[in-house]
Amino acid sequence: MLFHHNGYVSGDPRVQPAAGVGVDRSPELPETMDVLVVGAGPAGMTATAQLASFPEVMTCLVDRRPERLGIGQADGIQARSVETFQAFGFAEEIVAEAYHLTEMNFWKPDPQESGHIIRTARAVDDPAGVSEFPHLIVNQARVLDYFARFARHAPSRTEPYWGWEFVSLEVGEGEYPVTVTLKRTGETAQSGVNPGETRTIRTKYVVGGDGAHSKVRRDIGAQHVGAVSYHAWGVMDVIAETDFPDIRTKCAIQSEHGSILHIPREGGFLFRMYVDLGEVDQHDAGAVRKTPIESIIAQANQIVSPYTVDVKDVAWWSVYEVGHRVTDRFDDVQAEDVGQRHPHVFIAGDACHTHSAKAGQGMNVSIQDAFNLGWKLGHVLTGLSPESLLSTYSAERQPVAQKLIDFDREWSSMMAAKPEELESATALEDFYQKTAEFPAGFMTEYPAGLLVADATHQALASGFPLGKRFKAHPAKRVSDTTPHRFGHQHTADGRWRIYAFADAAVSSAQDSALRTWAEWLDSEDSPVRRFTPAGRDLDALFDVQVVYQQPHEEVELMKTPSIFRPQVGRFQVSNLNKVWGVGPEDDFFEARGLSRDGVIVVVRPDQYVAAVLPLTATDELTDFFEPIFTP
Repeated sequence: MLFHHNGYVSGDPRVQPAAGVGVDRSPELPETMDVLVVGAGPAGMTATAQLASFPEVMTCLVDRRPERLGIGQADGIQARSVETFQAFGFAEEIVAEAYHLTEMNFWKPDPQESGHIIRTARAVDDPAGVSEFPHLIVNQARVLDYFARFARHAPSRTEPYWGWEFVSLEVGEGEYPVTVTLKRTGETAQSGVNPGETRTIRTKYVVGGDGAHSKVRRDIGAQHVGAVSYHAWGVMDVIAETDFPDIRTKCAIQSEHGSILHIPREGGFLFRMYVDLGEVDQHDAGAVRKTPIESIIAQANQIVSPYTVDVKDVAWWSVYEVGHRVTDRFDDVQAEDVGQRHPHVFIAGDACHTHSAKAGQGMNVSIQDAFNLGWKLGHVLTGLSPESLLSTYSAERQPVAQKLIDFDREWSSMMAAKPEELESATALEDFYQKTAEFPAGFMTEYPAGLLVADATHQALASGFPLGKRFKAHPAKRVSDTTPHRFGHQHTADGRWRIYAFADAAVSSAQDSALRTWAEWLDSEDSPVRRFTPAGRDLDALFDVQVVYQQPHEEVELMKTPSIFRPQVGRFQVSNLNKVWGVGPEDDFFEARGLSRDGVIVVVRPDQYVAAVLPLTATDELTDFFEPIFTP
């Protein structure tokens, strides 16, 4: 992170200089904009934060609430989300304040004592070590606060417009083809507000992150397909005095009286319980949702017997029926029009997929929806990429949502089942451990297509599967000799990463395969030179970095190819932070199955592996980028 390459500036380095639309941004909602984001939940806030990194893009976020969310329903933060927080610059802060999930304990009916439960198993939360980041529990409101801070401090200075409710939209023609009607909710404390006032604005694109009852989804005619399970759960965040020994450990509790998913919360005292309220009659007409909190507490005590839970304070509670629904498409292009027109309206998060809360997926998948979409909109709106790029959003994310629904349907049905109804005494814990990578967010694998190359050369980097997220690994930066996880430098700045893993030759070798490739990449015919906008730094679009097979002390920094030391900023000084050596603890190349002949790994702006190529495949690298960028 180069805080001073344009000259010394005093202050918080997270606050980037205002640029583009952020220089003289008005606090009033404009009549026209590039992107209107509806809903300041996880999807909407993430999309806004990513778009805020593009100074030329006018993004406006509206929400019907009068102010920021005070307390949210979602609380589970999977490791893939924490990796994303790292890209947005707040992983360390949120990790410090969150509850860390390291184990899950399983309780079953006591065979010796009817009506009682006993602990039967313990399971490590991440048995395969799929991420260096922990599984967290923290209030959704805090996550939204951090994304909001990122957007506020980004060059475009984007902040939410509170108290505006989405009414309807129509898609037409012209520079701003989407006409949107908004209405003042009357709930905002802002002076001069007229409750019920309507505004018509025009925008190039709309992102609907407006929840399970999305009006944006309604207006594009997308079908939310699925059904409820007619099984009710009460959920409560409480502080209590209890003799239950695992009150500060995540637990799946199955008893003769029902089930509980128990989740400790941040702060050391608060905890959440999802309490099984049993089957619901199909003609219930929502009456179960009126179940009082006292009944939920009583049911919880019956389930955890012989232990007791004496609730002292209820921070939040609700009753819901499990529903599993996924939308047939995530944009406004009908199936028969795919390839004939480009989308202008998108939906993300709960507007696309609804499911139970017990796998901790809702907020996490919503964040990944928006991370996938945000950079694509930024590329198109800044003229870097053609509009065809936008069709990949629905194509990539809709199958992910379907897999989520399938997974959650199985997990939630197992949680609701009586112990004797499961196929074995250990079925629940076995399923939890067997599928651990899926809820953690690491089973997403985008198929080959415009943004993911085919697997012809996958064997050259077996530890970086195509279409899956780039997994960081320890390395040592040569310039300052400091150890880092290579991959953590991939921030949410909309840039592509081209990582060169060198052949075995030393850094000063003049005839190495790496040097030949690097000199080509620095030539006028390479994608880096062709697609980087004129007048911008050489690394403005492609962040090119190299990892040598030698330890850092054996790498001669100033003899490495110049493409790895680009001149940047106002003074055009060399960036020396892109050259790495292997760490002393383990061999990066061996750990990630990297070819000793060298290999190129291309990573998308959303941290997913896009291409794996040999150092000699210059034409293939050009062919990969050709359709993605505008000449």
